[in-house]
Amino acid sequence: MASGSLEKHLLRRVGCTLTWSKRMKIALHAAKGLAFLHGAERSIIYRDFKTSNILLDLDFNAKLSDFGLAKDGPMGDQTHVSTRVMGTYGYAAPEYVMTGHLTARSDVYGFGVVLLEMLLGRRAVDKSRPSREHNLVEWARPLLNHNKKLLRILDPRMEGQYSVRTAMKVANLAYQCLSQNPKGRPVMSQVVELLESVQAQEGNDEEAMLQKGGSVTLYEVPKRSTQSSNVKLSETGIDSNRETRRRDKPANGRGKSEPPNDHDLYVPYDSAATVKTTDEKSALARS
Repeated sequence: MASGSLEKHLLRRVGCTLTWSKRMKIALHAAKGLAFLHGAERSIIYRDFKTSNILLDLDFNAKLSDFGLAKDGPMGDQTHVSTRVMGTYGYAAPEYVMTGHLTARSDVYGFGVVLLEMLLGRRAVDKSRPSREHNLVEWARPLLNHNKKLLRILDPRMEGQYSVRTAMKVANLAYQCLSQNPKGRPVMSQVVELLESVQAQEGNDEEAMLQKGGSVTLYEVPKRSTQSSNVKLSETGIDSNRETRRRDKPANGRGKSEPPNDHDLYVPYDSAATVKTTDEKSALARS
């Protein structure tokens, strides 16, 4: 495959070219691959779903590779296949690791891990990070259902490429796939349906924006760096010193701390001193 593995593009520190739309495309293709295996006349459990086993062509179409650990699924009344625990640490479903009981839902868990890696741009297991973040699922899964917390941990290289609503929808899917209870996970056909709806929604949003003459960059995401809520007046073309002076001045145009001008001086009204008789007023009027 011309573009190598998903791991090569997703987890390298520099030069990542995987946009949000490419990641969602890869996730959908990989989900279709697992759904095809699970929907066969006798289901096939892939058992080693991970980023290094997802290969990409020049157009970033994804294919599953390396079926060395694939296993026939249960038949008839069987609920699971008992087998020796094999796979890759960090991707294997917890019930499979503990009991050796393998089902198609074990693959769903592995898909959830890969989807989480695509959302966050992190490895499933990374000992170079703080101890509480070594295991990606244990650290990140509780944060997936909180808007603000989710937006803080999403891969910053995708910033501005998705809507909050879409990100939450995909994050919720990852949350369900990573359920500790196998029965709480969706089947892969349901995963495919949801990812297809995400792509359709994004396509509709793009078309609507283009019809309005908008930019191709559609989505805005809250900035990661917190900025002061006070807007600098100089950035709006207003002299901040002038604004301060203007606020401090009373109606007569003089600041509180400025000495009064001659024309500002006044004598308080004294009715006894200023009331004139009718005769005085008439005399003043005649003069």
